[in-house]
Amino acid sequence: MPQQYDEVAGVYARSLYELAHEAGGLDKVEEIYGELEAVVEIARADPRFKEFLSSPILGKGARQQTLRSVFENRISDMLLRFLLVANDKGRLGELEHIASALDAMLQEAHGRIEVDVYTASDDQLDEELLATVRGKVQAATGKEPVLHHYSDPDMIGGIKLLIGDQLIDGSVATRLRRMREGILGAGSSGLRAESANFLEEDS
Repeated sequence: MPQQYDEVAGVYARSLYELAHEAGGLDKVEEIYGELEAVVEIARADPRFKEFLSSPILGKGARQQTLRSVFENRISDMLLRFLLVANDKGRLGELEHIASALDAMLQEAHGRIEVDVYTASDDQLDEELLATVRGKVQAATGKEPVLHHYSDPDMIGGIKLLIGDQLIDGSVATRLRRMREGILGAGSSGLRAESANFLEEDS
């Protein structure tokens, strides 16, 4: 999944991570994450359930009763208690971000780092390019990269990487914009230099 989440989601994820880790180490964290991701998947698939989680119209007490009736004996007591606390704090609508943050913490604990890879279409990412991205990220971070590929039809070509909150933009559109800025800033000599640089990048 794309790994974007805010600071509040990170705080909730850290709390859940520490509770699970104290109860059973990384195996327990993996178990809780799997349960949480299953709840998130329900919300992704069912708009009514997603609305139920975040609707300000439904009172917290009524939502709590529904959560108990739906999830009791179907998920661990630890995760159910977490959902009830999140409901009490009005944070159930952020479950997807909390799950993303928890996943990132798990990857970190295993010495891995998640990388979102964006190209204009699925067929633009072959095994050779994947291997190159994997090697460069591992060399730069010292961690084993876990790659997630997404297609972005707004891209002309090239590649973008999202590593944590750092965006590495190697898309054709960005390179063209930089070339234009260089031309505007340097006149005719800039045109020759930027054109040469652009051609060299593609060679």
